[in-house]
Amino acid sequence: MGWRLIRFYTILVYLFMFLPIAVVVLLSFNANQFGSFPMTGLSTRWFEALWNNEAIMRAFRTSIVLGLMTAAISTVLGVLASLALVRYQIPGRNMITTLLIAPILVPEVVLAVALLLFLNFLDIGKSFTLLLAGHVIFTLPFVILVVQARLISIRRDVEEAALSLGASPMQTFLKITLPQLMPAVAAGGLFAFTISFDDITGTLFWKPGGVETVPTQIFSMLRNSISPEINALGTVIIVLTVGLPLIGAALARRLATKSGG
Repeated sequence: MGWRLIRFYTILVYLFMFLPIAVVVLLSFNANQFGSFPMTGLSTRWFEALWNNEAIMRAFRTSIVLGLMTAAISTVLGVLASLALVRYQIPGRNMITTLLIAPILVPEVVLAVALLLFLNFLDIGKSFTLLLAGHVIFTLPFVILVVQARLISIRRDVEEAALSLGASPMQTFLKITLPQLMPAVAAGGLFAFTISFDDITGTLFWKPGGVETVPTQIFSMLRNSISPEINALGTVIIVLTVGLPLIGAALARRLATKSGG
C-alpha cells in the first residue's frame, strides 16, 4: 500500500511538472486567434506568424549567436582549466576549483546583480560583451564539471607512453587525450549553449538597450498580452532545450563507444 501511494504521488508530481508544457505545445497549434481552450482546430498559422515577426526573429538570431559564442568560449576555457586542475599539481588547486564552480552555488540573480554593480563601479556600461561575459561565467562551471569527470577516467600512463615514444605534449594532447575527451567536450558545449539560450535572469540585468534574446522577448510580449505566437515560440524553445541535451547525450555515448573501441 505504501509503495502504491509513492507511485501515485510520483505520477502527480510529474503531471504537475510536464502538463503545463504539454498545454503550451498543444495551444501552439490552435487555429483560434486566442491562445486558450476550447480549441477550434489545428493549424500552423502561429508558427508562420512567428517566422514573419521580425522582432522575434531578431531575438532568435541574437540568442543563437550568443549561445554559440558562449559555448565556444566556455568549452575552450573549461578544457584548459580541467587539464590544469587534473593533470598538474598547481598551488591552491582546491581553492581555484571552488572558485570556478562557485557560480553554480550562488543564486543567478545575486550573481547578475553583483557583476552589474562591479562593472558600474568600474564605469563600464552595458554591452553585448558584458552579456557574453556573464553567460560564460555562468556556463563555465558546467563544462568544467563534465570535462573533469571524463578526464579523471582517462589513464595517465597512456599519455606518458606517447611522450616516451617521442611525441610532443601538443601531439599527445591532440592524438591521445582529446579523442578520449571529445564526448565530454561535446556534451559540455551543448549544455553551455542550452543554458545560455534559455537564460533570462542574468540576461535582463546584462543586456544593453535594444538587444533582446528569445526569453527576454517572450517576457516583454507577456507584459502586453498573451498572444498565440508566444505558445508557438515556447514550443520552439522547448524543442531546442530538450532536444539539444538529448542529442548531446547520444553524441557523447557514440563518441565514447567509438573511442573505447
